[in-house]
Amino acid sequence: MKKLLLVIALLAPVLTYAQNKKAAPSTFDLLIGTYTSGSSKGIYVYRFYEESGKTAYLNEIDSVINPSYLTVSDNNQFVYAVNEGTNGAVSSFTFVPKTGKLAFINQQPTKGADPCYVLEDKDQKNIFVANYTSGSLAVFPVNKDGSLSPLSQLIQDSGTGPVKDRQEGPHVHTAALSPNEKYLLYSDLGTDKLNIERYHASKNPPLTPASQPFVSVTPGNGPRHVVFSNDGKYLYLIQEIGGAINAYTYDNGTLKQIQSVNMLTPEMKGNIGSAAIRISPDGKFLYASNRGNGNDIVAYAINPDNGMLTFVSRTTSLGKGPRDFIIDPSGKYLIVANQNSDTIYVYKRDVTTGKLSYIVSKLNIGNPVCLKMVPAE
Repeated sequence: MKKLLLVIALLAPVLTYAQNKKAAPSTFDLLIGTYTSGSSKGIYVYRFYEESGKTAYLNEIDSVINPSYLTVSDNNQFVYAVNEGTNGAVSSFTFVPKTGKLAFINQQPTKGADPCYVLEDKDQKNIFVANYTSGSLAVFPVNKDGSLSPLSQLIQDSGTGPVKDRQEGPHVHTAALSPNEKYLLYSDLGTDKLNIERYHASKNPPLTPASQPFVSVTPGNGPRHVVFSNDGKYLYLIQEIGGAINAYTYDNGTLKQIQSVNMLTPEMKGNIGSAAIRISPDGKFLYASNRGNGNDIVAYAINPDNGMLTFVSRTTSLGKGPRDFIIDPSGKYLIVANQNSDTIYVYKRDVTTGKLSYIVSKLNIGNPVCLKMVPAE
């Protein structure tokens, strides 16, 4: 009897830990940003089931003009969406992951044209908006209730590039915070630059040029989106016009290029339109999309020792204009949004080889252009 009591006493901490340990979520909310010029009405929310890769409709919010890019707050309680248009704006919403319900809070003008990207810091102090057509980066303070205060800083770029119909002026396309959020990087497709700013959330202004204020890409390549490696040692930049990915070492706000890979096949000519770039949850593979006459997802293996990329596979997006895609937290699925064919496909992904295989499910959504995923609970 004494031995039995001793065993129970020894197991008690283990059992308590097992009971208290939070299981990894297996259901998620898939948020879909769209252009509302076609059949779409605004932002859509679907439940995503990790076990099967299937989806189910949850909710939507209408009367949101062109919410072409979204970001979700670090506590998953708020969503921010750009309103892409000549008189650009950014909107805030409350968000309830359990039901997928969105409720409008407020809206602020971005003081620029065609905002196409929005990002929030983890401390939920500021959001950053890329005004594409007018070529500026806007900063907005975030209040505790999720609402946005008026613009606190506007960085206006200037310059041109050699591709006259695409680079007649600056076109800011994205913003990304470094892993420790001490720096913010933003791309300018029109001037072939990736700009680097020092970030101090509580200072005014919050952004100031870094000691290395920018890196330039090959003229005419048109930098678009970036992604950091999971260990934060490398940064990868996709270039929309040139169809290339540049790899850089990253160290405390300093970039050094180590590689450039061409994503294209000999058949891909004319309007390329390379778009999204993501890294798998385990950090072993990088994926990027081509639009134009390519319409595919290209996979690369990441060398853990030096960050260099090696080609793995090329997979059709089964639609036109794969503007965005995401990989679910388990790494078992890749979800791609085809803007110009109104479709979203869920691909099964091999976590060992990185290759995409068969289609698990499909959604028909008008002009889908942004995908975000958060835990459902």
